[in-house]
Amino acid sequence: MLLAASALKGYAIDATDGRIGTVSDFLFDDKTWKLRWLVVDVGSWLVGRTVLIHPSAIAGADHERHALVVALTKAKVEASPATREDEPVSRQIEFNLHSYYGWDPLWAGNSYFGGGAMASPLLSPSMAPPLFGEAAGIGAGVNEGNPHLRSIAAVTGYHIHAGDGDIGHVEDFLVDDADWQVQYLIVDTRNWWPGKQVLLSPHAVQDISYLDRRIRLTVSREQVRASPPWDAAAAIERSYQKQLHTHYRWPGYGW
Repeated sequence: MLLAASALKGYAIDATDGRIGTVSDFLFDDKTWKLRWLVVDVGSWLVGRTVLIHPSAIAGADHERHALVVALTKAKVEASPATREDEPVSRQIEFNLHSYYGWDPLWAGNSYFGGGAMASPLLSPSMAPPLFGEAAGIGAGVNEGNPHLRSIAAVTGYHIHAGDGDIGHVEDFLVDDADWQVQYLIVDTRNWWPGKQVLLSPHAVQDISYLDRRIRLTVSREQVRASPPWDAAAAIERSYQKQLHTHYRWPGYGW
């Protein structure tokens, strides 16, 4: 099922023995476009800590109750390696969490662009600062912020530039809860094409400037205008996805 990231924000995180907290954000990998971490607000339970839960720990979703069930106990979470609210999510922190919980560090799988463990040619560590704090260079150490780890909340609102001009800004993200992949960016085009929202696949992204809060595309404004119309109030059917991918010549869905 494709779900808006904004709709998942605020979902309860239920351990096997009680509630841990609520989803406050998601961190995704800008190489694979897969969610890497759920950022959980634990309220007054673990003061001063950021709790990160790997999507592979999700045992089920109850959308009626707005809750995600994780295969963890509260005691296990409480004893996990501490991540402070004011420090970057470094490779070392990720390693410690993977080791402690036994999560697979390769769970994110191949690159969205088919590059395996290699970085997407469109993005490099020098283009993206860490999640918090000062920007990291290409030679960032294991204790500095992972330069490919991005906050959904932070990227929401970025300006979108087609090859021949602006088209709008990132309104939201559509995530597949089967594999926690970012499938589409929801783009609000109100300043260019009033009253319209469009879906764009990460395949359309040429590069991201985190300093300028801008995403550049490989498609033109006319391609966007001529794309199959999307009804935000309707469920996204496979037939619509096939039309969309065929229009842009994106991989998948029969193209």
